[in-house]
Amino acid sequence: MLITKRVEFSASHVCRNPLLTDQENQELFGVAANPHGHGHNYVVDVTVEGDPDPVTGMVLDLKKLKELVNREVIQTYDHRFLNREVEPFDHVVPTVENIAIDIWNRLAPHLTQKDSRLQGIRVYETPDLYVDYFGEAA
Repeated sequence: MLITKRVEFSASHVCRNPLLTDQENQELFGVAANPHGHGHNYVVDVTVEGDPDPVTGMVLDLKKLKELVNREVIQTYDHRFLNREVEPFDHVVPTVENIAIDIWNRLAPHLTQKDSRLQGIRVYETPDLYVDYFGEAA
């Protein structure tokens, strides 16, 4: 069974690789390479897989999942300039792909139980653009 918690945050970023020249960044990332950055209202789906507990009927305590996602994702990302305020984006380009990987890395260590484990992360950068990330095979 899969259960998904959806959250939203606003953040800004610039897609620039410091190892490339300004011209190379402009050619590669286009307007997203503007050094002043731009923002998005991101939507994140956190999907947990497991079997419902025979006593509670739940895959996991949804209050605990909400607290975890708020602590590890919302408090970390919301209203931040990712390149300057959120590691690893001081040295990793904060593309939607890399944001999904980072969110996985923040949540996966907390969701490793046999009966409830992180199954996937979906990050919407815009309403018509999203990335799904399923982490490393266990």
